[in-house]
Amino acid sequence: MSAHAALCRLRPAVLILAAAVLVPLTASAPAAAGTAASERVLKDEVVLTAGKGGLTRVKETIVYRFAGGKGFKRTFTTRDHDSVTEDRVYKIEGLRASSPNGGPTKVTTSESGTRTIVKVGGRTSLTGERTVVLEYGLRGAIARMDSVEELRWPAVGGWSVPVDEARATVTGGATINNVNCFAGPPGSTIGCTQFYTNHTRTEGIFSQQRMLSGESLTVVAGFPAGTTGGAALYERRHNVATAFSVNAVTGGALLGLLVLLGGGLAALYLLRGRDARVVGKKAAEGDQPPVSGAEFEPPDGVRPGQIGTLIDEQADVIDVTATIVDLAVRGYLLIEEEDRAATGRLDWTLRRLDRPVVDLLPYERILLDALLTAPDGSGRDSVKLSQLGGTFATRLAQVRSAMYDDVVKQGWFARRPDTVRSRWTVAGIVVTVLGVAGTVALALTTEWALAGLALVIAGAALAYGGQYMPAKTARGATVLAHTIGFRAFLERGVLPEGDASRQRIALYSRFLPYAVVFDVVAKWSETVKDAGRQGADNLYWYEGPAEWDLSKFAESMRAFTLTTSGSISQSRGF
Repeated sequence: MSAHAALCRLRPAVLILAAAVLVPLTASAPAAAGTAASERVLKDEVVLTAGKGGLTRVKETIVYRFAGGKGFKRTFTTRDHDSVTEDRVYKIEGLRASSPNGGPTKVTTSESGTRTIVKVGGRTSLTGERTVVLEYGLRGAIARMDSVEELRWPAVGGWSVPVDEARATVTGGATINNVNCFAGPPGSTIGCTQFYTNHTRTEGIFSQQRMLSGESLTVVAGFPAGTTGGAALYERRHNVATAFSVNAVTGGALLGLLVLLGGGLAALYLLRGRDARVVGKKAAEGDQPPVSGAEFEPPDGVRPGQIGTLIDEQADVIDVTATIVDLAVRGYLLIEEEDRAATGRLDWTLRRLDRPVVDLLPYERILLDALLTAPDGSGRDSVKLSQLGGTFATRLAQVRSAMYDDVVKQGWFARRPDTVRSRWTVAGIVVTVLGVAGTVALALTTEWALAGLALVIAGAALAYGGQYMPAKTARGATVLAHTIGFRAFLERGVLPEGDASRQRIALYSRFLPYAVVFDVVAKWSETVKDAGRQGADNLYWYEGPAEWDLSKFAESMRAFTLTTSGSISQSRGF
């Protein structure tokens, strides 16, 4: 075979091989062109000069390749969370930019969390390489550590584009004891490409090749103590821990709160302590049956509902129940116990008796009318406890109000106890709400949140302490002392010696409403438990069903008071 023939035979194979080689090269050309056109930092060279007072002068020369952008962005980490309440801060000041070859020079800064963002821009879009020089002062990068002053700073970093070459030089006009550097993500402990000092040990030199976006070159240089006099800068960080810290303002507020609470306790002692002193002195005087000749008189002329209001300073359910029993004992009502075997349930009928009401106190008249007024507003002669409601429910508030007015009229209180409690409670709630709002506002903006919290505590103390603020007058305390002594007499459950069973029952009945107030009905009823064997089957004001006698009265009265109190409570009057 001739050479020409051999060449002709090889030509197709060569063309196929050439095509196989050229096609990938041609296809990769646009990708290469796109990579070449992307923006990046070709070189970032930084010179740090440590000076007196801890001020470090920084000059950063950036060679940046633009691809149609008007500028670039550089991010500095200027705040580190050193502890729960404190941050180490780095302050950048006097930042300016210049360019020898038409690069951007307009500088703006902003803060976002722990970072300071520096933007360098211009008016026109740029392509190709431009050199930009950043100059700024840096405070807080030098810290005292044992026998050295250490300068530590991420000299190059915070770029959103790759960096081909990074270089830093540190000088301070003194011998450098040690150098170190780290490269990579923030907080990296991986060493940089190269670091060393010059032959005079007055300069630290650091370099790193090919850094990705977001990576940093952190340089460390140690100077002898006293070289610059610089120190780390710290600022208190505002958070929940610092917002509720103790300082002069919050300490003063808490001290004022203690004084306020202490003063409140002193005031309560003066007001309530007087009651206790008078009660302790006068209680023994009431420990006797209040009998005047053949007449039975309540202690100091005080009625059960008045005593109940006087004792706990509240016109409550038991006081109304005792007043109903008292109205029956005094002949205004007849209480008839229903036969449970016949009706299938326990119930009582309250029946009006024909007696003038001129001797009744205002609250007693209101209660009697409320009991014997039908839901349609008409009067009625009787009512079952199970039927209470309607107008009775709506008029119970009037009964309570009249009872409060009565104890003021008697001179036992200077002001209505319910009004005093309401005023203090409202004041406490207002102070508490203001304290909560103030605490939130102070916690968000200052370190004085404890002052607002002190206001919350003070308001809660006012609202709670207001329940104890109604104070009896000296006259009221004296009456209370006599009634407490009378309670001791009822608790003993011993009637004066006498032969007539009917007289014993009458005396028992007259004091029973007071036993209801003092919750000693069972003990007091012991005094007439054997009256049924002596021919007394009923009381003049209470009628039981067939086969009922006084031996069962204690249980009947216990059930009556519970049922009456329950009916009153369910009627929404309390």
